[in-house]
Amino acid sequence: MIYTYVTFLVPIVLALRLCIMAIVIVHVLLTKRDVGASIGWIGVTVLMPLTGGILYLMFGINRVRRRAKRLVGLHPWYSRTMTSRWRRGEEGRFAPLADMVTKLTQRPLLAGNLVIPLHDGDSAYPQMLAAIEGARSTVLLCSYIFRPDEIGQKFCDALIAAHRRGAQVRVLVDGVGSGYFHCAIADRLHRAGVPVGRFMHSLLPWRMPFINMRDHKKILVVDGRTGFMGGLNIGEENLTARHPAHPVSDTHFRILGPVIHQLSEAFARDWTFTTGEALVADLFFPEQQAHGDSLTRIVTAGPDSDLEKIEYTMLQAISMARHSVRLMTPYFLPDERFLTELALAALRGIEVDIIVPRHSNHVVIDWARAANLPRFLDSGCRVWQARPPFNHSKLLVVDRHWSFVGSSNIDVRSLRLNFEINLEVYDDALATTIDDFIIRHRHERLTHHDLDRRSLPTKLRDASARLLLPYL
Repeated sequence: MIYTYVTFLVPIVLALRLCIMAIVIVHVLLTKRDVGASIGWIGVTVLMPLTGGILYLMFGINRVRRRAKRLVGLHPWYSRTMTSRWRRGEEGRFAPLADMVTKLTQRPLLAGNLVIPLHDGDSAYPQMLAAIEGARSTVLLCSYIFRPDEIGQKFCDALIAAHRRGAQVRVLVDGVGSGYFHCAIADRLHRAGVPVGRFMHSLLPWRMPFINMRDHKKILVVDGRTGFMGGLNIGEENLTARHPAHPVSDTHFRILGPVIHQLSEAFARDWTFTTGEALVADLFFPEQQAHGDSLTRIVTAGPDSDLEKIEYTMLQAISMARHSVRLMTPYFLPDERFLTELALAALRGIEVDIIVPRHSNHVVIDWARAANLPRFLDSGCRVWQARPPFNHSKLLVVDRHWSFVGSSNIDVRSLRLNFEINLEVYDDALATTIDDFIIRHRHERLTHHDLDRRSLPTKLRDASARLLLPYL
């Protein structure tokens, strides 16, 4: 009896295994662009059809891109940005870069903007809070980390007060960065009646793969006219003047001018993606006035229709460098393309400076970084370590003319999996200011000798951590 039962089941199980293998292989061949990832998924499925099929269903299918395509029709504000009277073109040798990014992002380069650097929460938070406290019509706030500490509660108080004054307030926090199981800030805002969304948050097992895809953007737009963006989260650790236990230094930017439309649009897309509500009222996109001379544009990236746009923008800018490329990032684990572009720039005589913190707040990333740096040094790139406090700034300047700042780190997670936002600026004065700031953080130059004198166990540890590069 048992033998007959087993004999009956074996062909069914084999057929099921073959069916799963075929379905996964066909889907991989038709949808995956990365050859390495394709080979990996096919290999896992062939070796373990049932387990591999389940893993692919959970982690291999980009449902985010499909969902984003379904929401495209809810974004009528996009045409307003494209037909703006502030639309301009870059002149001179950076014109091909400006044209390329226009085609890549489908966003125009806009004139008449003022971009003001703000360093640390000590400088940025008072201005951000003052803007919210003075809000009359709208407040749009997005933050990866929004802590329920003293500074977080101040922001919460200001947002609730703006809501009670009648302003249209929308708050978006990441479903992991601001607390996966519990988000005290979101709970308090919700109780006060403030519309709040948690990006890709769900405890349902079949939605767990979204844990890999985070909204890393930091956006604040008040009354559709004053904007803030950059790398600064909301938490007491950014108030470096108070000497917190684990201080985090960072760079944020206050923005005035027509590019605020694009900043608002970036928030609105994520809000619609998360909640289904389309922010299309004119009060979210008022007419803009000129405030400065900067040509600027918002560039967004994520595992949806914006896939790799921030990385492509950086790669093209580096390829156009004639004198200098300086970048500052808290986490430096670039992919092969980025490594090659920086190496080629250094080999053709460009002064390439890479500034990383001596120690970041993720020790495994520091280990992997150490194993990855010799190839940059071999090509002539100069690598510098910034002394504490840990600097979380994300800055790139080319030839002291073109700047690229925002939320994106230089690692695979940030460039491929996270939803990020950067600001592209063509402005000699701003680029010089940021370039000088980066230069001031060239504290300790890292050499081959420094890496070679690591012990064998340390080298093995670092090399092992480097294998996790796609997941860190």
